[in-house]
Amino acid sequence: DTPGSIADILMRIIPVNPVRAAAEGDILGLIFFAIVFGFAITQLPEKQRGGFLAFFDAGFEAMMKLTRGVIRLAPIGVFGLIARAVSLMGGGDLFQAVGKYMLTITLGLTIHFLIVLPVLFYLLTRKSPLLHYRAMASAMAMAFSASSSSATLPLTLESMRKNAGISNKVSSFVLPMGATINMDGTALYECAGVLFIAQALGIDLDFGAQVLVVITALLASIGAAGIPSAGLVMIFIVLQAVNITTPAAYAMVGLMLAVDRPLDMYRTVVNITSDSIGAAIIAHSEGEDLAYPMAMEKDTA
Repeated sequence: DTPGSIADILMRIIPVNPVRAAAEGDILGLIFFAIVFGFAITQLPEKQRGGFLAFFDAGFEAMMKLTRGVIRLAPIGVFGLIARAVSLMGGGDLFQAVGKYMLTITLGLTIHFLIVLPVLFYLLTRKSPLLHYRAMASAMAMAFSASSSSATLPLTLESMRKNAGISNKVSSFVLPMGATINMDGTALYECAGVLFIAQALGIDLDFGAQVLVVITALLASIGAAGIPSAGLVMIFIVLQAVNITTPAAYAMVGLMLAVDRPLDMYRTVVNITSDSIGAAIIAHSEGEDLAYPMAMEKDTA
């Protein structure tokens, strides 16, 4: 059933039985349990903690092997999902709706990238956002091509240290954490994606349901991996939160996957830019001088 209030969804996040949550596909419950369990592991003695970490590392590598096998079959699956979506929703109208969806996502990401983040940066550091964007240019280019915050992380760290003058102490703490949990572009994308699916299927989401979408998208983006198209996978959590679980909805997700690559490239740039601005703001709050030496050299030249 669809939760009646924000308090309901917050209560539902806490699983009564983690094993049952895994068996029933309660993703929000699993995310909550994983966060709490991970914190508990950090409190263990070093020997026991090392055993847990080795176990989970091995499990991660096994899942990556399995995932690579699935990815090889992905083009066939995407073709089938697109064919199903077209058969269920109709041809021309559906592609027109997808075009509007792409335009909306691009506009939202652009507003956040060119207005919200620069204004926030200037208000909290009193530095020109252009200096920061110049310092991050190489990392942005890498993010756009790789579509992965994790793959871009080494270059993001290097750009912040060499081009922005941020200390290793701040950058090595803030940026890896940001690449994991601070995904502005992904959260925005998931919200707009769920609203697009609801409108395409004629499902009316009232204000409370839309607030629920925002909160769930925020939680889902925190749990999303820093790999290509991870946000599209996590969108199923948001759909489940507002009880949009019909075959037609899942077919729409398949259609979104077909046009997701350019959107994923752009939102990865937004993600790593927000991480770097967060690092710069924290460095400034710690009394560091944001000199941007490389940007200054370019201006002098």
